[in-house]
Amino acid sequence: MNTLAHEPHRCGYVAIAGAPNVGKSTLLNTLMGMKLSIITPKPQTTRRNVLGILTAEGYQAILTDTPGLMDPSYRLQSAMRSHAISAIRGADVLLLMEDAIRAVERGPGPQTRKAIDAAGGDTPVVLALNKVDKVVKERLLPLVEQCHRGWELAAVVPISALKNDGVEALLAETVACMPEGPALYPEEMVTEQPERFFVSELVREAVFNRFSQEIPYATATVVEEFRRGEGKTYICVNIYVERESQRPILLGKGGGAIKEVGRLAREAIEEFLGEPVYLDLWVKVREDWRNRDAQLRDLDLI
Repeated sequence: MNTLAHEPHRCGYVAIAGAPNVGKSTLLNTLMGMKLSIITPKPQTTRRNVLGILTAEGYQAILTDTPGLMDPSYRLQSAMRSHAISAIRGADVLLLMEDAIRAVERGPGPQTRKAIDAAGGDTPVVLALNKVDKVVKERLLPLVEQCHRGWELAAVVPISALKNDGVEALLAETVACMPEGPALYPEEMVTEQPERFFVSELVREAVFNRFSQEIPYATATVVEEFRRGEGKTYICVNIYVERESQRPILLGKGGGAIKEVGRLAREAIEEFLGEPVYLDLWVKVREDWRNRDAQLRDLDLI
């Protein structure tokens, strides 16, 4: 883990927020030094807040990876936005992310302004300009100056979350903004979310990586059984789709597609748990679950 000495001790909630696909989940994983948030090339992969507890000498940063801020077009997206706004409003520090590639061309996106407004005037904001490894350096300084002119920011830090470039400096700026106080979690604790949550997410990650277009967004995953015993740990996961016509697509010819999903997910789950796993996947239908509050509540998405 990263270690920075600070006196007195600091502890605070840090919301990592921004538009979809700016690298929030990658940043959380890089800061934590382990994979907590699933990552795919597709936007809107993160649906619920993911908590990471980073404890080092002199501080404890309680980091929350949030769903990408967007203007929702269906009920699930509204719930995702609510999760993000709730984390922002409850944070001691807003760690806001911008895609530097996009920002140098068109300026900071509209969701940046909305996130700052949601945080309120008393919450310090640290802005991370991500993916700077793909930006001509001469264009970064004008962007940094533009951001400082536009908003009251505690710091603007160019980074590459993927390459762990500038992340240490970003962490130092963030910790400096956190309030003084004792740690709220034991030193060895890295998250408060259960194993079932992460297993479900890793299955969903496999679906996102295996399929394109609509199928990933129409699926939800729920761990039905998690049983440890002698030999392999047995895990049963239901993958829900919205329509009966989507079920054969997810299964694939001769069950080939779902077998590939199972292989990808099982490898990731075994790495996460550090133990052999027997993964049992079932594809089921929940009609129009993305737009029904009762279904979203049952799937623990609102």
